[in-house]
Amino acid sequence: MKTASKPTSTRRLLALTAADVMTVPVMTIPQDTSIQEAARLFSESHITGAPVVDEAGRCVGVLSSSDFVTWAKKGAKTAQAQDKVTCFIAPWGEMIDIEDSADDQIRYYMTTRPVSVAPGTPLGEIAQKMADAHIHRILVVVEQDRPIGIVTSTDILNAVGRAARTR
Repeated sequence: MKTASKPTSTRRLLALTAADVMTVPVMTIPQDTSIQEAARLFSESHITGAPVVDEAGRCVGVLSSSDFVTWAKKGAKTAQAQDKVTCFIAPWGEMIDIEDSADDQIRYYMTTRPVSVAPGTPLGEIAQKMADAHIHRILVVVEQDRPIGIVTSTDILNAVGRAARTR
């Protein structure tokens, strides 16, 4: 009895590594950036997450849209837009006035100990790590936790789609 072999496109897909699918360059955010500025950077760059780095460029965390949970504009104190108060709804449901927060640097809101991989990590391992951690992005780091790229769930879906088209 002859066993079926995996299609070539599947083998090629499984041979891909973080370096093959990662987004580069990766935008990093200094840990002393304000939460307001980080929100503006995300909006302007059309991204939903970025590594947070210390002064030496080492990754100390990751800030993602799920860390913001929900941004809302409360009613204006006056009719002028600049008088609106920007708020953050914390995961536990508390409304936090970001503008008045004494600890407004992103290091107080980011996820510490982000999941990261080396550039040579196989795509299947990356996908499993993302599924296990219930996350949508993994940082690709080199020596001393310096981020060089990011692999998102969209990057993995793009690789799967390309493999399916080449069948």
